[in-house]
Amino acid sequence: MLSHEQEKLIDATAPVVAEHLDAITQRFYPIMFSRYPEVKPLFNEVNQQSGEQPRALASAVLAYVQLRRNPAQARATLAIVVSKHVSLGIVPEQYPIVGECLMAAIGEVLGDAVTPEIAEAWTALYNELAGLLIDLEDQRYLEFEQSPGGWRGTRRFRIADTQQESAVIRSFVLEPEDGGAVADHEPGQYIGVRLLIDGEPVYRHYSLSATPNGRSYRLSIKREAEGQVSRHFHDVLQPGDTLELLPPAGDLTLIDGDEPLLLASGGVGQTPLLPMARHALALGRQVVYLHAALDAEHHAFNDELEILKREYPERLQAISIHERGSNADHIGRIDRTLLARYLPNAKTRCYFVGPQGFMTAINGALSDLGVNEDRRHFEHFGPSRPLDVA
Repeated sequence: MLSHEQEKLIDATAPVVAEHLDAITQRFYPIMFSRYPEVKPLFNEVNQQSGEQPRALASAVLAYVQLRRNPAQARATLAIVVSKHVSLGIVPEQYPIVGECLMAAIGEVLGDAVTPEIAEAWTALYNELAGLLIDLEDQRYLEFEQSPGGWRGTRRFRIADTQQESAVIRSFVLEPEDGGAVADHEPGQYIGVRLLIDGEPVYRHYSLSATPNGRSYRLSIKREAEGQVSRHFHDVLQPGDTLELLPPAGDLTLIDGDEPLLLASGGVGQTPLLPMARHALALGRQVVYLHAALDAEHHAFNDELEILKREYPERLQAISIHERGSNADHIGRIDRTLLARYLPNAKTRCYFVGPQGFMTAINGALSDLGVNEDRRHFEHFGPSRPLDVA
């Protein structure tokens, strides 16, 4: 626990640290990768180069400084961080590495302004944050380990089957190599993947694109031209190959209630929303399902949606939107006018996933249409950031 004097120092210096936080986080990662190269596989290099990962770290630090005096709110705010850490298998022994390198970056950027007392106060703050995250993550690990078919750490799975869903999306059905049961997950969650590429370990997380069945998981992965791991899945991995999975995680899950749902996806953003739709329909919910794709060739899971429409003709309204071509319900993009046409009412609970610009547009349009913020739910596939970030 921070002393009274340390609390005062944090309050006094937080604006200065916030002002230089981008520079601090930009220095933090090179320092850490130089001193501890073994942790580099945990980080997506593309997100490092784009600056998304450093900005996500900066946002988390700032959020904790502002919310730490409200433990319940701090825990809720950190839930996204905890989920990402669980999907990567982060362990307590890794937190001192981050603390050491973060303080080194602060020292480099702020120089002599960082007195021993200030350094000690910020170290104490980081240790407090680390302790909270360790506690929250251990709870998640333990809960999953004790569930039927659960495990701790990694578990080896083999590719049982693959299915090409669109021009760029392929599904991979994964079954445990040990032949045991597979723990359930919440529709909408993702799962961590660890595999070797050229002898080097890499970590990613992908949405679970099917509802739980106790036997397997399904990942549906878009082949990204610059994506090292997605290209490996598409171009190299075959049925019979193996990889390791970490526990499912993620907080974009169905909230209990009986109000109608609007699920809007762009491209591969469909992967978490498709199982949520099936789950909601099975529960008796009304679902409006809007999916935007480039064209018919890039529209995945059309057959599955047709099956759902036949199973739930009175409860599911599925609308396709393509940017080009003619084989869709609408040609163009999901905009305010289209949302106004299909939104059941302002009390509808809305979930939307897709590229940053897509989610920003959807969020703004729903706000204009009177949907309160607490009924608008979204999730980034990469590091999380506010939707209004340019």
